[in-house]
Amino acid sequence: MKKGIVQLLGILLCISSSLCAQERPNILLVMAEDISNDLACYGMSEVKTPTFDQLAKEGIRYTNCIGTNSICSPSRSALMLGTHQNITNTHNHRSNRKVVLPNEYTPITKLLADAGYKTIVGSKLVMKKGEKIDCNFMHQSTGEYNGSTDFGLFNEKSAVLKNDGKPFFAQVQLKVTHRGNWWNSIREKSQHPVDPSKVTLPPFIADTPATRLDWATYLDQIEYADHEMKMLMDQLEENGVAQNTVIIFMGDNGRANIRGKGYVYDSGLRIPLIIHYPKALKKDKVDDQLCSFTDISATILELAQVDVPTYFSGTSLFDKQERDYVYSARDIWDEVKDRSRAITTKRFKYIKNYMPEVPYDAHQGYLEYNRPAVHVMRKLYSEGQLTSAQAYFFSPKKEAEELYDLKNDPDELVNLIHDPKYKKELEKLRRYMNQWQLEHIDRGFEDVAPEGFRGVAFVKYLKGYHPELWSQLEEGKLLDLTKEQSDFSKNHYKKKTK
Repeated sequence: MKKGIVQLLGILLCISSSLCAQERPNILLVMAEDISNDLACYGMSEVKTPTFDQLAKEGIRYTNCIGTNSICSPSRSALMLGTHQNITNTHNHRSNRKVVLPNEYTPITKLLADAGYKTIVGSKLVMKKGEKIDCNFMHQSTGEYNGSTDFGLFNEKSAVLKNDGKPFFAQVQLKVTHRGNWWNSIREKSQHPVDPSKVTLPPFIADTPATRLDWATYLDQIEYADHEMKMLMDQLEENGVAQNTVIIFMGDNGRANIRGKGYVYDSGLRIPLIIHYPKALKKDKVDDQLCSFTDISATILELAQVDVPTYFSGTSLFDKQERDYVYSARDIWDEVKDRSRAITTKRFKYIKNYMPEVPYDAHQGYLEYNRPAVHVMRKLYSEGQLTSAQAYFFSPKKEAEELYDLKNDPDELVNLIHDPKYKKELEKLRRYMNQWQLEHIDRGFEDVAPEGFRGVAFVKYLKGYHPELWSQLEEGKLLDLTKEQSDFSKNHYKKKTK
């Protein structure tokens, strides 16, 4: 495994800094939203992902990529800055959008542009152009960046992937996998929709017709994303730049379902990561090193022959030094104030819940109209029909500490925190957490009030103005609420918040 990585690094280092800018590789970063390791090449048999499978077969597939957060905006902030979001005060979901970054931090797109790269966000080939940025600091999509008066992160939006005298760095978001009003229509238009009766649900999700259909619909979105990835690769081929373009495919956080997005379990933190570079990689590689968003940032800069800043909390994936653990955090998410930290090693996961009184099922507004399984399982919980593995999510409070053996218990069902056989391992992971918190200031321990209450207001709107729709949501149906969201925004929410 390491031999292949060293060979790749050797090839990259052989590209002399004296070469003109055009001879450096183009870099295409494709990020699918809200997706766990649910591709065929990662073992999900019910889904067809030939394009992602091809990328993995011709490149490196990473099996231990762990997010620094399980929600999009903190994760994207860590990636854009190469530094853990809890260090840079970008950890609370969609906060600090009017706060200027401290001078010591520079977005990687600025570093790339200064080195001669054309930076692009989005593509007209994908749903909604894939131009999402979503970072928790003062920024604009395009324009100049100096960190004080100008805050543009990219040079262009949705430009064609081709060479025009300088290499490009393009970041494209595959939004289709994010829960949205398009999920049902994507499934309806699919030529081979995933069969709900054939899917395998995780043991922490109740097996019902509604949860099976929801899971199958999620896999339909992944197949659509696979097609979008093919169109991007076809454009590279058509423009003659495929051989000199590094493709990095990744998720931003785990799947949007029970114990997934928003939580520090593996289903919320573990994401797919594939690096594909035809010029250097010819055979299937699987790399099990622990890595995270900030390591991807450092890798991008190394590929572009840009010096990695000393403040980065990540290192290149092609560095011989591997990390021992990933420090992950859950902080404010919309109206829910919580504080959990996780240490993930290759074998174990340690979770410390600093606010155990905040239940996992906090009746968060966003989840109330976006996750059918929440309603279905909440009802089953009240009736005492859930297994212990399924019921824990709906308990009135969390355990203060959790410890899981990821090798023998990948679904994290058996909490080993009080098992004396694992005392030595528990002490080691506690030391890792204390070590990180001693070496860095974790801004998540600062007392800040939540900002996002729109989801709560929309739930009240649905219950008051569309009780029939709310009843359907409680039955576990996935609804298209486009009209209702538009009416809410135009006639209710803005009036009440002026």
